[in-house]
Formats: sequence, structure tokens, C-alpha cells
Amino acid sequence: MKIAFIGIGALGGYFGGRLAKAGNEVVFIARGATLEALRKNGLRVESPLGDFAIPQVHATDDPASVGQVDAVFVTTKAEQVPQVAPQIRGLIGPETVVVPLQNGVEAYDQLAAALGPEHVLGGMCHVIAFVTAPGVIRHGGLTPVITLGEWNNTRTPRLEKLAACLKATGMEVRVPENIQVALWEKFEFIASFGGVGGVTRAPIGVIRSLPETRSLLERAMREIVGLANACGIPVPDQSVASTLKFIDSLPPDGTASMQRDVVAGRPSELEAQSGAIVRLGRARKFPTPVHEFIYHALLPGELRARGKVSF
Repeated sequence: MKIAFIGIGALGGYFGGRLAKAGNEVVFIARGATLEALRKNGLRVESPLGDFAIPQVHATDDPASVGQVDAVFVTTKAEQVPQVAPQIRGLIGPETVVVPLQNGVEAYDQLAAALGPEHVLGGMCHVIAFVTAPGVIRHGGLTPVITLGEWNNTRTPRLEKLAACLKATGMEVRVPENIQVALWEKFEFIASFGGVGGVTRAPIGVIRSLPETRSLLERAMREIVGLANACGIPVPDQSVASTLKFIDSLPPDGTASMQRDVVAGRPSELEAQSGAIVRLGRARKFPTPVHEFIYHALLPGELRARGKVSF
């Protein structure tokens, strides 16, 4: 398949690299130092599953030069999705599918509004990966998983074709019964983990072992399940127990990506995670006091990281 990745950080580099290694025609849409490194040195992935390098890759900063592709994976930060959506139009043919892999629950709607819902699938991923240098990705464990599905939860030929292509790389691919429920269940995990981690600055082993922070984490997750139900997404109540069980299995020194950005003083996905919960809750008159606290507590640092306030 001919597949474009837009946003070549850890996700785009890792998953795009796996697809290219498997023989697919992959186009990396990048910019700056990443684009320069890809053109000069190719892509290198370091992984417990086996290191590999692709010395020559197709990398460009001009999506219009690529032509139509079979699939586009959007692997930018969540806040960048509305900005990059117009750049995707030139990549789309009658059968092209666009798959967002962001943390959060707003990317599908943003892309569907810009490109037409007929071209957009629901998607997400689970992987621990880092950029160690431009064009160099380190996979740090956890079996990589891509989850995707049609928004109306039908099994279409284009969905099956893309899932088969991904499976051929050796990655785990899931097509759930309800992609919207699956997205909100991940959101329940990542927004609560990142938010509580951001305000406590503690690794998950500490958060889950202290009764006070474990309770805070559980209440944060219950808010998201309730909000999902208020939005018409039937996330079951038992999802909280399942998510806590998964959290208890994580390495004790684990941290969420948003937490790492907050601690480092970098711009984070606060608006796409805690901020989205607050916005959606207010729109539906559903109270979200835990996430309002998290959002308000982290907002000054977020604004400082973005150069909007100084202290």
C-alpha cells in the first residue's frame, strides 16, 4: 500500500518505519531537523523487538507533491490536527482513508469536518516510544498496538485491507466492536494518568500505591466514563476496574507523555486531554470537578511553556 505519515515524531517514525520495513511505499511528511535527518540518514528504530534501519526513505515537506495515497496516518500532537488537516486534502482519492492516532477524543470530528467523514476512520495506538535524535526512534517496550474502525462500526473492505496491511508487519491490530467506546476507554486511562501524574509529579508506582492519589486517579477515571455516557458513548462502568488493573501492571517508574512534558516545562496536550474534558462537560452540563482541578492547576505552567505568561 501507499501510505503517508504526517507528523514524524515517535509515533510516525515507529509505525511508519515498521510499514516501510514490511515493503509498503511510505511517505514521511516532516519538516525542520527531522526532514533533514530523514533525507540525509534515513530512519533508524531501536527496539526490544529488533533494531532496524531504512537508509533511504521518501521524506518531504510538501504533501501536494505526493499525490493520492491509500491511507494517511495523522501522528502529530493533538493540538496540530486542525492545522494539518487542509494539507491532507491533496493526498485523498476516492478510496483513501485517514486515521488519527492522537491521544484524545476530538481528532475524528476535526478531520471529518475538514475532509469529509467518508474518508476518516477512528484510530488510536498503544506504544511506548521516544525520539532520541531526529530520525532516530527508540521503542521502549509494551507490545505496539494499533486500533482502528469505521465510525459506524461496520466491517468494510477498506478497513479489512488496512488492518491486514498492518498485521503483515507483525504488529498487533485490533478492530473493536465499537471504536468510539474504545477511544473513550483509552481516553479514560491516558487523560487520568497524565493529569494526576502532572499535578503530583510522581511515577505511576507511587500514585497507585498511596490511597490518596489512587482515589484521585479512580475519581478522575469515573468522571470520564460518566462524561462519555453523557455524550452518548456507552462506556461501561466496569471499565474503571479494568483500567485500574492495567495500571497496576505497569512498570512502577512509568509516566505519561503529558506528565513528562509538564515536568520538562514543554508545551503539552493539556488542552486536548484535561481541557477537552472540562469543555465537553460544560457543554453537556456534566460536572467534572477532578479534571477541572487538574486543568486549572496545570494551566499556568502550560501558558508559561507556550510563552503566554512569565513567572
